[in-house]
Amino acid sequence: MSEVNDTVAELKALVAELVARVQTLEEEAAARHPAVSDDVLLAISAACAAYLGKRATIKQVHLRRGGAWATQGLATVQQQHAQLHGFGERQAPLTQIPRRGTT
Repeated sequence: MSEVNDTVAELKALVAELVARVQTLEEEAAARHPAVSDDVLLAISAACAAYLGKRATIKQVHLRRGGAWATQGLATVQQQHAQLHGFGERQAPLTQIPRRGTT
């Protein structure tokens, strides 16, 4: 009978330790990912409605940190600019074209 009591005491101690660890992790997660304010949700909803042309329901919003989206957007803009001006398609090297009145 004492073995059962010892096992139960060990399990209670393990559960208490796990509860403390879960609480610590939840606090860290709350600090890293703050709640999105109502003003931000309203702005996102208005932007979606303006883009889609009708009212949209927002189901989830994730707060992201970092500049990966900005880097990707910049690369897209640069690629479009290069395509617009024909960079990368030239077979011959660039030659200088004299300006009017300088020759």
